[in-house]
Parts: sequence; C-alpha cells; structure tokens
Amino acid sequence: MREDLAKLRAEVDGLASLAGRLEGRAEGLVSAHARARRELTGLTDFLDLAPAAQDRLDELSRELFGEIMEEVEANLTHAVREILGQHRTVRHRREIKNGKLFICLEMENDGQAEDILTGQGGSVCNILSVGLRLIGLAQLDPVKHQRFLVLDEQDCWLRPELVPRFAKLIAAIGDSLGLQVLYISHHGVDAFAASAGKIFQLTPDRENGVRITVLQGQGGQDLAGQPLDEPGQ
Repeated sequence: MREDLAKLRAEVDGLASLAGRLEGRAEGLVSAHARARRELTGLTDFLDLAPAAQDRLDELSRELFGEIMEEVEANLTHAVREILGQHRTVRHRREIKNGKLFICLEMENDGQAEDILTGQGGSVCNILSVGLRLIGLAQLDPVKHQRFLVLDEQDCWLRPELVPRFAKLIAAIGDSLGLQVLYISHHGVDAFAASAGKIFQLTPDRENGVRITVLQGQGGQDLAGQPLDEPGQ
C-alpha cells in the first residue's frame, strides 16, 4: 500500500513538473504569437499605405519633372513640325519601376500613335535625337563646360528637300544657346549655304590623305599646312 502511494506521489510530481514545463512553453508561444501579430499588423499597415505612397511619389515626379517635360514636349514638337511640316505631337509618359522614374517619349501623328524609330522613314528619330542632345547641352554650366556638338550624318534619313529646314533650325538653336556645332553630311552644299557659318569640303588626296576646301567662310590652312582653296579658285 505504501509502495503504491509513493508511486502515485511520484507520478503526481512528474505530472506537475510536466505541467510547469508545458505552461512555460505555452507562455512562450503566446508571446511569440503576440509578436507575430504585431509584425503582421505593421506589415499590413505598410501595405495599406503603399498605394498612397505610390500616388504621392507620382505626384512629386509630376511636380519635379512636369514643367520641364512640358517644355521638352513643346520644343521637340515645334522642331518636328518645323522640319517635316506635318501635324505631329511629341508626348511623354512617366513610369515608376522599382522606385526609379522612367520617362518615355511617344509620337502622335494627327492623333494616331507613330513609331519614333521608323516614323517618316527614320526622320522623326533623326530630329528627336538632335533635339534631346541640344536640350541636354543647354543644361550645362557654360563656365564649366564648352558647349560643342558634333552631328555626324544626323540627317541620314531626311529627304533632301527637308535638310535645309533641319540645318536652319539647328543653326538657330545653336546661336540662341551659344553652341558651336560641327555638322557632317553627305548632302549637297546648297542645303547648308543659308545657315552655316563655314562650309568645308573634304576630298581624298593621294599625297596628303585628305584635302579640305573652304566653300563658304574665311580661309585657313589644309592638313598639310597649305592655304585652303577659296571659292572661285
């Protein structure tokens, strides 16, 4: 009888010890659950704020870049219409991806979307490319940077009859921005006579490799140190 009683007491003590351990684990799990609930609530609140934060970010981007891009749109639209003589309009579209602002240019021709790369046989791309370079150079501090632009066959996709308009517009913008522009082209000299300050013709030369002839502007020396040919000589 005594042995049975001792055994029961030992079992009770064991159960009490187990209950204590289980109670401790339960308290730990309750605390962990409470922490998880708090973290979940915080994440939920953050996710609830995400749309509002995105809207605010977009609003800030419009405030920061809207006025600038509207001016860019107006300038590029003017250039395209001035050269191509058609009712095209440059639009920009802003996107925010991975926290970064992306600006895409788009073209409308009489209200219809037009591929910038292939529009008017590539002429649209020619014009916008030069326009963006001029806009970029206009942002440079003239004290720190020499405003100099090289255009290498930038009129390659333009129809010959449009080249004079293109050259005239570039010359006008260059003058207004204080830019020095070196324009390289395979089109005829007549296309640039009304807008270029100086026109040089490069001709292969067996002795010197290349000979430069002044067709318009002041004289100088060729690559071999010889006087450049003047018009009419």
